[in-house]
Amino acid sequence: MKKLLMMLCAAFVLVGLQAQAAVWHPSPGHRQIPIWPGTPPDAQTLPAPEHAVTKSSNRPQFAGKPVTGVFDVSRPTMTIYAPKGKNTGAAVVVFPGGGFQVLAIDLEGTEICHWLTSIGATCVLLKYRVPSAPFNWKCKCYGHGVLATSLPSLQDAQRTIRLVRYHAAKWHIDPHKIGVIGFSAGGFLVAETSTDFNREMYKPVGPADKDSDRPDFALAIYPGHITLGHGLNPNLHFTRQTPPTFVLQAEDAKVDRVRQSLAYYTALEKAGVPAELHIYAKGGHAFGLRRTKLPITRWPGLATTWLHTIGMLPK
Repeated sequence: MKKLLMMLCAAFVLVGLQAQAAVWHPSPGHRQIPIWPGTPPDAQTLPAPEHAVTKSSNRPQFAGKPVTGVFDVSRPTMTIYAPKGKNTGAAVVVFPGGGFQVLAIDLEGTEICHWLTSIGATCVLLKYRVPSAPFNWKCKCYGHGVLATSLPSLQDAQRTIRLVRYHAAKWHIDPHKIGVIGFSAGGFLVAETSTDFNREMYKPVGPADKDSDRPDFALAIYPGHITLGHGLNPNLHFTRQTPPTFVLQAEDAKVDRVRQSLAYYTALEKAGVPAELHIYAKGGHAFGLRRTKLPITRWPGLATTWLHTIGMLPK
């Protein structure tokens, strides 16, 4: 398990350069909006105040760029990025990955928003609470079980989808075109929000909680926590109401291996859910959408085409 934890945190291993600790802020012109009116439900003590660390790595997936991780999030927020050019009415909530220990806020967050806004979608970047189950920071292990429900992160995800739907008119969003995209642990949040919608994970705290938290579409990029290799995570309940889903992974990934996406797609197929699966030979884990020589890094083009195909973007 210790080896697995080291691999999951590999995105934030310092390689030859000094790390810089600070508080993360979105780019100028954007602000973080708290998603809870007061203390979040099931608030817990964390090991340290929230902070961000930017580090360099020689991992080829990062394309020679540094990666910023946000740690110890107790006050979750969402940041709204308006579409560039024509607004299609679509909106996507982004769940960065990080093993429920940290959030890869640029690699799997702001950079994803840059792509989504370029295709006419509103991007909502969720800075959800971490550390969170399944991870337990006290033992630095997955003491809750790798397949455990991701509370309190899932509460933050459901609340955010409801807030986006509640404010749809104000933010120029079609309430029937609100989707989710997640990476690694964030991919598990995609699966959870796609299968456990309308399940009460917290007591209502405002009028937005009367709205549905079901995503209209979902993109799971190298998702984790779907299977241990012998059956589907029992906390995931796929039905015909599960939204259309796009799944992508690299076969050579050593973290969240390809069986995760295969199990995900199989569950979608059995439930009769429209789905699209893409498996590439090479790419590893945690590649985001930074362009390298590997074909898998061109996946945003496939995803854009899929969004047109299912009617979330105009044809």
